[in-house]
Amino acid sequence: MDENQPANLPPPIAAAPAGEDHAPEAEPSRKAPIGLIIGLVLVVAVIVAGTVLLLRADNDTTARVRDVFIIFMALESLVIGVALVVLIVQLATLINLLNNEIRPIINSTNQTVNTIKGTVTFLSDNLSEPVIKLNEYIAAINKFFEIIRIGRR
Repeated sequence: MDENQPANLPPPIAAAPAGEDHAPEAEPSRKAPIGLIIGLVLVVAVIVAGTVLLLRADNDTTARVRDVFIIFMALESLVIGVALVVLIVQLATLINLLNNEIRPIINSTNQTVNTIKGTVTFLSDNLSEPVIKLNEYIAAINKFFEIIRIGRR
């Protein structure tokens, strides 16, 4: 590609004519609650309609539906129990991870920080302060000689 040629740019976007107003489409965040509310209303309506139908049905039909619901509730209890066992196992794994892996890392980091603090204090006392004092003395001597030179003039 030649360096002097301009890069291929997309064509400019044409502005909308002044007389036309394009309203932005509804955001998905506004559609979700509306759909949720409509779904909830439909579920409640189905439950109410089913209850009314069961109240008008004969005893055998009602007993069968009751038995099916009891079976579903037992299965649901079983699934919830398994989920709770899995949750407890995951919680135990997390506690084990925190105690056996994270705590030693934190202790090691704390020791490292304390070592660095000691090193910085040592360097400050034995290197930085003497250099600063030497610079103070040199500046004082330079100022002294500047004052003596000025006095001779």
